[in-house]
Amino acid sequence: MALKATIFKADLQISDMDRHYYQSHPLTIARHPSETDERMMIRVLAFARHADPALSFGKGLSDVDEPDLWLKDLTGAIDLWIEVGQPDDKRILKACGRAAHVIVYSYSSTADIWWKQTGSRVERAKNLTVIHIDADSSQALAALAQRNMQLQCSIQDGQIWLGANDDTVQIDPQVIKAE
Repeated sequence: MALKATIFKADLQISDMDRHYYQSHPLTIARHPSETDERMMIRVLAFARHADPALSFGKGLSDVDEPDLWLKDLTGAIDLWIEVGQPDDKRILKACGRAAHVIVYSYSSTADIWWKQTGSRVERAKNLTVIHIDADSSQALAALAQRNMQLQCSIQDGQIWLGANDDTVQIDPQVIKAE
């Protein structure tokens, strides 16, 4: 019998001073059985950073044809495709062909090795941005994960503060490749 996804609920309050976006989003997050809290919280971070009423979680690990998050316009065209982790170059280039903008959020201590292997193969993709979250920040985010979360996210001058209860994590995303 296959394992089922674990459901997490989050009330995410976003104050994005860079984009002048101030909203609350009730999120239902399905965590795949093979997904870690760290990866799931990077997905939440990516949602907060690109929040929009039309942004939604894709099937991600459960479906190779869907991203972790995506934003579609009213015609169904994909405006934004977001991958989390260290996807291979073929997946990245396929996403770049399907979406107007593709963003990869890499994390963990092996991200540098992954980028050295993959970077030259995806350099020609003009609609690709790659952002790295350092291992300390991603692990601190994982510590915030709970089945029911009240999260506050503040974004200013590119810095992100994500907190729950009395714990707050400061994240300084590093852009490895800009669009």
